[in-house]
Amino acid sequence: MAIAKTVRKRVARNPLDPKRIEAILNILAKTYPGVVCALHHCNAWELTVATILSAQCTDVRVNLVTPALFKAFPTPKAMAAASLSEIEELIRTTGFFRNKAKSIQGAAKILVNEFGGKVPQTMEEILRLPGVARKTANVVLGSWYGIAVGVVVDTHVMRLSRRLELTQETKPEKIEKDLMKIIPQNRWINFSHELIHHGRQVCIARKPRCADCTLEKLCYSADKTWTSHPD
Repeated sequence: MAIAKTVRKRVARNPLDPKRIEAILNILAKTYPGVVCALHHCNAWELTVATILSAQCTDVRVNLVTPALFKAFPTPKAMAAASLSEIEELIRTTGFFRNKAKSIQGAAKILVNEFGGKVPQTMEEILRLPGVARKTANVVLGSWYGIAVGVVVDTHVMRLSRRLELTQETKPEKIEKDLMKIIPQNRWINFSHELIHHGRQVCIARKPRCADCTLEKLCYSADKTWTSHPD
């Protein structure tokens, strides 16, 4: 028995086995069908603003703030003409509100002056907007325009990608590159949404609900709270 157990432990697992990746993707799709971005928005501009506000803030809080913000300043032109103090007051509860107000207004001015008031549809152009890094760009391009240029990497995607051994990187840019290599491009958009929902509902940071996890059999994370694996 001891010999058999030793042999079993020596069998190498390949976390990036295409069959395992496919199984993870299939389970996520079945677990979270029709999943969409949790930030409330009616157009690309509203989604851009909401995503900027979501930095170091929950989507729930952002969704409480944006209705009044968009009612007061519904377009990039209106936001560009607003006073910073007015914007700051409306977004105060999202945290870092002064910097966020400057970013939002700066983005609005660039859209008005250079893009006819419309959010551009390329990564290169949208990254010119203040407050917009790859995460925000991927959210807007993917969720609104349906353009899969990259993978959204937020705190949930970072944590779950590492737990599932899809990457060993710790920086969002490097994690995104790893995910883009192993996830089919036609799944980039939904994969992020599914992983984010899974991170919020099941695979939470401090005490993951492993017993309720549909991915549990495919997960060998060291911080699991329950396992079906024999060794």
